[in-house]
Amino acid sequence: MHSTTASGEVRPPVQDFAARVLLVDDEPDLLKTMKAILEANNFACRTAEDGFEALRQLRETAPDIIITDLRMPNMSGFELLAILGHRFPQIPVVVISGEFIAHMKDPGLLMNAFLRKGEYTPPQLISILRDLYSKRPLRALAKQTHAPLWINRRSTDYLLATCTDCLRSFPIENHNPVGDTLQSVECPSCGTSIAYAVDESVLKILDSQKLAAAPHSTPPQPPGFAAG
Repeated sequence: MHSTTASGEVRPPVQDFAARVLLVDDEPDLLKTMKAILEANNFACRTAEDGFEALRQLRETAPDIIITDLRMPNMSGFELLAILGHRFPQIPVVVISGEFIAHMKDPGLLMNAFLRKGEYTPPQLISILRDLYSKRPLRALAKQTHAPLWINRRSTDYLLATCTDCLRSFPIENHNPVGDTLQSVECPSCGTSIAYAVDESVLKILDSQKLAAAPHSTPPQPPGFAAG
């Protein structure tokens, strides 16, 4: 509903809630400054110091927009972009970085907007955020709950699982071959607890690979025989 001032000026309708922004950067001072700018312009802002922290926050609440740096420890911004594109393609992403990405044929495949650090003004950023927010799609998050399993070609001693959160693969050495029963394991990269099941087809492939990889047995030698 529109309202008017005493002079008759029409005011735009007041939003019921502020747009939610997740800001990802490993520089504490920059996070503090950016958060103040965003909140001064009616954005609700949460911060994360790296990609893993960003993914942890995404488990709890999905933001309307994500702003991220590219050069960060633990998980680079490029890896985070790949995960966001796979798991949260409906959330617009703005990259603010000093990295040179002009060689990319189509940066829009990874991000909705790019700003180089030190070469933009706060009003320019706010304008981009408001435009992305006005065009945002309906939020419909779907999270894969079961981890896909892979069979390692070089070793039959373990399986490989892909984390449903950070998408990194890791070995499962002590799995219980109990058919379709769900089992759980913690991702060593991000700490997410994921569920998986080792079905009969996987067990059959593992058994056949173990037989193929087994060395030829050596016949027993008589006592006192020493191999030369």
